Amino acid sequence: MNFPISADNISKTFGRKPVLAGLTLEVPENGIYGLIGPNGAGKTTAIKIVMNILRPTSGRAYVLGTNSMHLSPKDLACIGYVAADQQLPGWMTLEMLLAYLKPFYPTWDDSYAAELVRDFDLPLTRKIANLSHGMRMKTALACSLAYRPRVLLLDEPFTGLDPLVRDELIGGILASGEHATILISSHDLNDIETFVSHVGYLDKGRLRFSEEMSVVTSRFREVQVLIDGATPAPGSWPAAWLNIEQSDHMVRYVDTNFDRQRTLADIRRIFGDATRVETKAMPLRSIFVTLAKSARREA
Repeated sequence: MNFPISADNISKTFGRKPVLAGLTLEVPENGIYGLIGPNGAGKTTAIKIVMNILRPTSGRAYVLGTNSMHLSPKDLACIGYVAADQQLPGWMTLEMLLAYLKPFYPTWDDSYAAELVRDFDLPLTRKIANLSHGMRMKTALACSLAYRPRVLLLDEPFTGLDPLVRDELIGGILASGEHATILISSHDLNDIETFVSHVGYLDKGRLRFSEEMSVVTSRFREVQVLIDGATPAPGSWPAAWLNIEQSDHMVRYVDTNFDRQRTLADIRRIFGDATRVETKAMPLRSIFVTLAKSARREA
């Protein structure tokens, strides 16, 4: 399998503070990979290392098979990058910015750029400094999509945006996904769950899992067990059960490795046959909260 974006055992330390600790990551070709995790987990640092905005303390990142530290202008002409804190030349109008950028990108598509401007309802002649935050984010994305990049990196692109602008950006991202490999970090989990093909959970600089979205949503389940009799001692719980809550006749938990046959066998082994079991699928946001709470309790 081809991986246009990858990281090989990357570590990054700022002073004495470790931010990434042996991050290994592979984003499959034409995939849309969602990188999620708590604040301070290292998501932005990882993306900036891939873009060669930051240098890793150790390890390597690769884009389209090239070490990120050796990306040439030709390589960069195939890579799009949009970040929530991205700076744009406020004195320029969008019309001026598009004209300025065009010579740098051999694959620039004037008709597609005009289509993006129309779809995003962007004013060509207004100075960028006078645009709203949402308009500036749409401007940054339009500029990054106009040359049809083979790789697109998005760092918290939905921060501070209203639902309409988020939908417009998602539409642009999905359109580019037909010909690009995309890595996106975001806390807007309800949004990215609708379109990512893969997801990785980063916590304290380490990638806890990296899987297809369908695999993640199939193996996490909220489970409630109603029991005839007293619940057993906490020391007997399986390792895959997180955030366990119990009362006299009920145990509720999240099974992180759900398999109906195995899960029911574990429940019968622990609680006996006199039980009623209810299971519920979990959205990505609930999975994130479960993992974050569990990590906080273990800290």
